Amino acid sequence: MAADLRKSLGVVDGVVIAASSTAATSSIGIGMGLIAGAVGLHLPVIMLLAFLPVLGIAAAFARLSRTEPNCGNSYVWVGRSLSPWLGALSGWVNIVGTVVFLAYTTTVTGSVVLQLAGEAGLHSVAGLVLDPGNTLQTTLIGLVILACVTVAAVTGIDVAARIQRYLLAFEYLVLLGFCGYGLFAGTHAFSSDWFNPLTIPSLSGLAQGMVLAVFCYWGFDAAFSVSEEVRDPRDASRGGLIALVTMLALFLLGGTAFQRVLSPAQLADHGAEGLTFFGNRLAHQPLAALPLVALMFSAVASLQSGVIPTVRGMFAMGRDRTLGRVWTRIDPKYGTPALGTLLVGAIASLVAVGSLVIPRVSDLISAAVNAIGIVVALYYGLTALAAAVRFRGLLRGALREALGSVVAPVLSAMVLFALGGYMCWGYATSTDHFALSADNGWFALMVPVLMVVSGVLAAAWAKWVRRSAYFDTGPATDAPYLLAPGPTTVRPHHPTPHQPRSTA
Repeated sequence: MAADLRKSLGVVDGVVIAASSTAATSSIGIGMGLIAGAVGLHLPVIMLLAFLPVLGIAAAFARLSRTEPNCGNSYVWVGRSLSPWLGALSGWVNIVGTVVFLAYTTTVTGSVVLQLAGEAGLHSVAGLVLDPGNTLQTTLIGLVILACVTVAAVTGIDVAARIQRYLLAFEYLVLLGFCGYGLFAGTHAFSSDWFNPLTIPSLSGLAQGMVLAVFCYWGFDAAFSVSEEVRDPRDASRGGLIALVTMLALFLLGGTAFQRVLSPAQLADHGAEGLTFFGNRLAHQPLAALPLVALMFSAVASLQSGVIPTVRGMFAMGRDRTLGRVWTRIDPKYGTPALGTLLVGAIASLVAVGSLVIPRVSDLISAAVNAIGIVVALYYGLTALAAAVRFRGLLRGALREALGSVVAPVLSAMVLFALGGYMCWGYATSTDHFALSADNGWFALMVPVLMVVSGVLAAAWAKWVRRSAYFDTGPATDAPYLLAPGPTTVRPHHPTPHQPRSTA
């Protein structure tokens, strides 16, 4: 049986891990341009609209985590409440999506480093012109940084959380300072249309903007991936919810400030260099370089916080033998799944190298973000439905509990499924041929489809080759327990082949 993870975290650590994983600075600096390309000058309202279903998803995560804290979270909860096949798929697409995120963030990190070098006057090395938009150059630099943060994650999650506290503090100070100043110094007149969803140009723009905005909030659930390493299981819920509300405030501030300072064309055209352009419009050097430094810290922190929940999810799947036992090995010195952490770093590096087939950083970001947004909508929606099924008995209880644990998660899941389905339909009908290009609809659809198909194949291998006991457990519902007075029920971890299922 796998060793236990070391309990060393508190609520502040959960907030830091979740906030670093959502990477507000990176989302504002890079994602705002992508969203503006879809919805125009409606960044604030699209971030607010996307927050509503994500809040319902967060309520589902919080309720499930309090009842059954497990580092596998969605994988375990969906498998117990809906279907082991859906649970295995949920866990798999989350892992694969994060690996793709790590790969493209590796390239983005290298791009930011080269942008900083350019601001410092270093434009070439040994006759080679440094280009922040070249994926080969940026990926090579990013791989070095990925290796460093992977090693830091091996030495202990508490060490990683302490490092991220300082990175996060600097990021937020810079972000608040520049965006706050931009609200007053911007030359573009404020308009109430920025907060009016009825003036968004098209339904397709609304759908794509919502998917991209949901992607920006993605990562708050990293706090729940360390629920077995916090001293109090409730701290994981508190950390995730606090981080999510903080993200909303930052996105509203950032979206409004960007539109006060930049025109729609400037928002859409600068891609990975959006925050750099924003800083240069508001200040002179060296102050103008501070947003770029904050963006670099954000990218580094999101690399590290991306590795951590991915390895914990694979640890949970390894316990059930839906993945190999190699993912369950805990280092006796550091109390972390060290080997699994190194393997995830290596796999992400290989994917980053493979992504070199897309030559420009901006195209790579667009392809990766759209694909990840669709699979995030899938596994967030499945988790919400798992909570609704598991706690359906609360519909007969207090209205607040019924709304928070059943009604809101179901509505949120339906919204995300509708958005993901609409995006897939749009990609499928947007072209009549396949091309290896970020703006080709069939290519954009192929990436999330491959993620899902590979998950089905991995689940089939686990069931019929590894003969994982995960597929033999029946459905779970905590409704009868939660309706009764008394403390919150805490379920045991999902059973492994060496641990019989509890009947409690």
